[in-house]
Amino acid sequence: MKTVGIIGGLGPETTSEFYLDIVFSCQRKDKTARPGIIISSVPLPYQVEEDLILKNEGSERYIPFLTQEAKRLEKAGADFIVMPCNSLHVFIEDIRKSVSIPVLSIVEETTKFLQRNNFKKVGIVSTSATIKNKLYENSFAQNNIGYETPDDFQQAKMGKYILNLVTGQQNNKDREGLIQIIGEFENRKVDCVVLACTDLQLLIPQHQNLKVFDTMKILADATVENILN
Repeated sequence: MKTVGIIGGLGPETTSEFYLDIVFSCQRKDKTARPGIIISSVPLPYQVEEDLILKNEGSERYIPFLTQEAKRLEKAGADFIVMPCNSLHVFIEDIRKSVSIPVLSIVEETTKFLQRNNFKKVGIVSTSATIKNKLYENSFAQNNIGYETPDDFQQAKMGKYILNLVTGQQNNKDREGLIQIIGEFENRKVDCVVLACTDLQLLIPQHQNLKVFDTMKILADATVENILN
């Protein structure tokens, strides 16, 4: 059984839920022992986080924090690393270069999941950083998966919803706004919607008319497979 290192701390509720999902999923599949899990909470200044979520600015300030935590996890005995945060995958190649152990990608695992289930066109809801860096768009295009994204006005609202989530200030209006944005994907003939921000499942785990998949859950399932491999 392998030990996973989690780079967390950006949205503590999400990191906690990710951890519990791994623990209970491993328990259901293997009754011999509890999984080895090491969590490193990134000491990131709030202003740096806000600049990336709302403005997609100052991303280079993230890299030293993330590579330091990745090295710390490797030194602590992790066999591989995961990040339950989509936006941080902008820096995944920098993190991969900083350590000698594998770093799973939430983008790659989500693309594999959609291919396995034969989804041809997908709606993407995420932070501005994820959209502007085309993390999912590039991966989907390379694997013949069509996609739709919110317009600029909707994306600006999404940024505020997500910032409220990571700072613990979400409310019902945020949830209603997100439901409306997702609902408009119906007119664009998508097969499903992916929550490409791991905090968004706290607002809307499902939708009345569209299949909604949480990328954090997809990454958690892939993490469990690697732990038990």
